[in-house]
Amino acid sequence: MIGGGQLARMTHQAAIALGQTLRVLAAHSDDPAAQVSPDIVIGSHTDLDALRRAAQGVTVLTFDHEHVPTEHLQTLVAEGINVAPPPEALIHAQDKLTMRRRLEALGAPVPRFSAVSSGGEAEAFAEQIGGPVVIKTVRGGYDGRGVVMAADAEEAREIVQRYLADGVEVMIEERVAMKRELAALVARSPFGQGAAWPVVETVQRDGICVTVLAPAPGLSDELGSAASGLALRLASELGVVGVLAVELFETVSGELMVNELAMRPHNSGHWTMDGARTSQFEQHLRAVLDYPLGDTAPLTPFTVMGNVLGGDPVPTMSMDERVHHLFARMPEAKVHLYGKQERPGRKIGHVNIVGGAGETVDVLRERAERAAHWLSHAQWTDGWDSHA
Repeated sequence: MIGGGQLARMTHQAAIALGQTLRVLAAHSDDPAAQVSPDIVIGSHTDLDALRRAAQGVTVLTFDHEHVPTEHLQTLVAEGINVAPPPEALIHAQDKLTMRRRLEALGAPVPRFSAVSSGGEAEAFAEQIGGPVVIKTVRGGYDGRGVVMAADAEEAREIVQRYLADGVEVMIEERVAMKRELAALVARSPFGQGAAWPVVETVQRDGICVTVLAPAPGLSDELGSAASGLALRLASELGVVGVLAVELFETVSGELMVNELAMRPHNSGHWTMDGARTSQFEQHLRAVLDYPLGDTAPLTPFTVMGNVLGGDPVPTMSMDERVHHLFARMPEAKVHLYGKQERPGRKIGHVNIVGGAGETVDVLRERAERAAHWLSHAQWTDGWDSHA
């Protein structure tokens, strides 16, 4: 797996149960996956020689992130390396403009968009839309980075000019009037088998996912089936091998629109580690190894995931002590920590709360968000005192 972050770390956990060894190309020896995997290659994902060292003798090469240069992957394929997903699929998760154009050609619902090479082009597009627009870097953005909202045409011009002056390629699209954000997570094997988990609702704050509600509450069977069907179709049309996350807008008019694609395990699927028969990490391995895919059925009516983000300031209480107090209050909490240094806003772990009989999604959400906030800040949102 290329990339030593938390996704590789959790994929390593799934590999152990399948009798597999996960070799990881990590940038640093203290990266999350490098702390736990016995087979580590230190190097950069932009270094072809490092990629070759990581790929030597492996069954399949896959990804913790999408940032490996396409030309390097094409070279590896030409040298006989099994790359999954293949570079011709992965490009649609690397390059937002390429993705938008291909999805439009496939008839998938996408916002109105345009490439822009000048501030004037951005201004003209915004005037044509007649409402707020979004400027995105074509490559490299994630967790809200490289995404800027513009309220009007003049602001769009200024934002685009700043990016272009820095040599950054950008695109522009309409800002969708949305009810909420959804994610459809699926997997596809080289054999062509597909599997889909229930569609989830993702809650964002400052461009970062903070909560996932699985399945999405109040989502009609019709819209849920449409979202899963769309994701499975895109996985097939694009030639994806492995897990595919399709981030979606549910519009105020009750329609679906594709926002982003990710071709790897995804934050919206962390709930599957405790709330589904097959986790996304095991499924990704099954898919890239061309095993039959696992059952994606949820284990309970609802599971809620809360992301643990680094607090500001970082608490003086150790994480070990915070976990101790959390378990004393919420023994049902399933904690997954990534071995990362705490920094304000950084994803350092997540908490899953799996529903019991008769528990509502609102109750589960309150507990998951309270648990995540405690681990982030060492403060209970309701003022609870563990020593009282």
